[in-house]
Amino acid sequence: MITYEEALKIINTGNFAFRVIELDIIDSVGFVAAEDLVSDADMPPFNKSAMDGYACRLADLNRELEIIESVSAGSIPQKKITEATCSKIMTGARVPEGADCVIMVEYTEKVNENTVRFTAKNTKSNICLQGEDVKKGDVVIKRGELIHPASVGLAASVGKLKLKVYKAPVIAIITTGDELVEPDQKANEVQIRNSNSYNIQAQLKQIPATVKYLGIVKDNKAEIEKAISKALTDSDILILTGGVSMGDKDYVPEILNSTGLKILFHNMAIQPGKPVAFAAGENKFCFALSGNPVSSLLQFELLVRPFIYKFMGNKYSPRIIKTMLMQDKKREKAERIQFFPVYLDNGTARLIEFHGSAHIAGIHKADGFGIFEIGEFEIQCGNEIRILLIH
Repeated sequence: MITYEEALKIINTGNFAFRVIELDIIDSVGFVAAEDLVSDADMPPFNKSAMDGYACRLADLNRELEIIESVSAGSIPQKKITEATCSKIMTGARVPEGADCVIMVEYTEKVNENTVRFTAKNTKSNICLQGEDVKKGDVVIKRGELIHPASVGLAASVGKLKLKVYKAPVIAIITTGDELVEPDQKANEVQIRNSNSYNIQAQLKQIPATVKYLGIVKDNKAEIEKAISKALTDSDILILTGGVSMGDKDYVPEILNSTGLKILFHNMAIQPGKPVAFAAGENKFCFALSGNPVSSLLQFELLVRPFIYKFMGNKYSPRIIKTMLMQDKKREKAERIQFFPVYLDNGTARLIEFHGSAHIAGIHKADGFGIFEIGEFEIQCGNEIRILLIH
């Protein structure tokens, strides 16, 4: 059994055959940039008014000013600002030469049709200076960065309608277990409905991977081996759930070795989620996750999601925040990291009733998992804890 930190180190040391594709910027969200994106212009491209108001000189604020023109967004100022003059200006318009401030229209009053004075002391220039956001030649998106909706707007602002990104993996999902039936089937007295693979498919919705759900495979060694071999042929990453513990029918670790993959770790010092294996071959990878739904959901966030982003060229870390736990929490053993569901309430964490790794209903309202560190037996009310976010 290895620690979580050791497991992360193992999955992050693989070498990947990165594949580059080009996508329209709208379709690039969720992918990882495969090249630096360089700005072809200053942003803003000119000194720009941040307000509707009057462009003038700071030196003239204590006098009445003559309005010499009106400058709207998209138009070029025709007149220079000189002593005792100003130009009416709209938000986003180019600031005329000679002006060093824009006074908000709310702080002005008209003396007559062509004269204005100021009713409040100015404290800001209200001018967005040319190049203050981005200068021509600046790298605005770096290779290896995840593309967000804001990245799309940034790419558009520097004239890019297509982006080179790393191709997302093809991921196959197999669930094993004699006791499992699909959700649309009625379970008898010894069966349960398959939720694991649906949890995982939902978690993968946030990643632009091609996902192939291959169904339930019974606890038969030959059938599991056949399903794994086929899945590895048609995918980059295989995610299995079930069959990875120490039971008589937990064939998965043995089968993975027989298919040409090398198991790099088996079992991890976390609770829930100890039964987990990671295997790798020639550009083929497999995560064998627990058969319990809470465990597999947690293992996905801790291991699988970071690995998929690594496969796509991005350094991703699980989203962990710190806050106070507003109840006492104790445990009897402390040799593993323990995760327990919590919900957030006004920035603090509160416990959710939880019956263990099969209690999928217990995490329905959870915002994340509180973390008992190794060697920690008690968390007192008001103590700071780390929380792994799952939403």
